[in-house]
Amino acid sequence: MTEKTALTPATHTTPPAKFSHGVKKGNILQVAGQVGFLSAVEGEAPKPAGPTLREQTLQTFANVKAVLEEGGATWDDVMMMRVYLTDVDHFAEMNEIYNAYFEEQGLKQPPAARTTVYVGLPKGLLIEIDALAVLG
Repeated sequence: MTEKTALTPATHTTPPAKFSHGVKKGNILQVAGQVGFLSAVEGEAPKPAGPTLREQTLQTFANVKAVLEEGGATWDDVMMMRVYLTDVDHFAEMNEIYNAYFEEQGLKQPPAARTTVYVGLPKGLLIEIDALAVLG
């Protein structure tokens, strides 16, 4: 039986509840929903990267990528991403940011499948993203 391993990059603090930032079992890696918090120090409240969708989306991508890398994965290993937005009016802007970001990443494989849903998030947060990667 393959062991399940919790993933917490050095850029992330301990989760505020009983969950992992990411888990890996065999060749499957699940990244928990990440938001646009800057790297934090244990014991200090995390802070959003900024008030704009662009700032928060780019930081969210950095946070997802950190968990992927902690588990030995890259964006090319991601099969599915879920994007959670707080405002339907942000969809077009998020797509522009998303497309530009992944253009810069130089993917060698087809892009991941994606679902976008609208949710409530804690005050000040505009976006959350999770990802499922399969390695090998």
